[in-house]
Amino acid sequence: MSTGTERKSPVSALVRLTVTEARLLTREPTAVVLGILTPTAVMLGLGSLPMLREPNPQFGGLRFVDTWAPTALILGMGILCVQYLPSVLAAYREKGVLRRMSTTPVHPGMLLTAQLIVVFAAAVLSAVILVLSSWLFLDVEPPSQPLLFTVAFVVGAASLIALGILIAAVAPSASAANGLSMALYMLLMLVGGVFLPRVFLPDLLVRMGEFTPPGAQLLLESWSGNAGDAGLSQLVQLGIMAGVAVVVAALAARLFRWE
Repeated sequence: MSTGTERKSPVSALVRLTVTEARLLTREPTAVVLGILTPTAVMLGLGSLPMLREPNPQFGGLRFVDTWAPTALILGMGILCVQYLPSVLAAYREKGVLRRMSTTPVHPGMLLTAQLIVVFAAAVLSAVILVLSSWLFLDVEPPSQPLLFTVAFVVGAASLIALGILIAAVAPSASAANGLSMALYMLLMLVGGVFLPRVFLPDLLVRMGEFTPPGAQLLLESWSGNAGDAGLSQLVQLGIMAGVAVVVAALAARLFRWE
């Protein structure tokens, strides 16, 4: 019996930590409002303008809201994975939380795992709210290729989370983590088409967006149904995102300091 309890204890500890971190997230107005709710709020705000709900030849006959929905999705992913995650981890290290945990039976790595679970779950929740709200209030059809969209979302989120952990690994303080995460966030949002629709971006930035986390182009195409059958281009984009996630996560694990 004691052996079985010991085997279950790490899982129980992880569950408790995850629940605790989720509660802490809900008490962070910035994370909840900006990361989870802002993408939908911005989407509905833009959709309230009649001109943005009219088909436009510049968008291939689609409406602006149809093409911008995946961009709103990226907005929330970036806030949660690239801004919130590294700032929390860096703050925990700066305050000695990770060092104190190393003296207990619960390894600090378990807290890191709990944070990853909470941030990914929050990104999924943000995406679900956005998809449902856009469909119900703006008649934006849900992703036309749900399987490819789901895979692209998971792999893209993993690559962003890995980048967030890398920032937490190299930042000497919470304030430094905030500065680094903001710089990276601005770059990713630029090539992701958040600041300017991708049809108006230079070709270089559009191409960068295809292979820069979280893979804005594939999210857009799989949502609109223009990705076609899974081909070499889609596999390459997914492969690059997965490669970024693995390589950056391995680098972050090597550089991460618990105190």
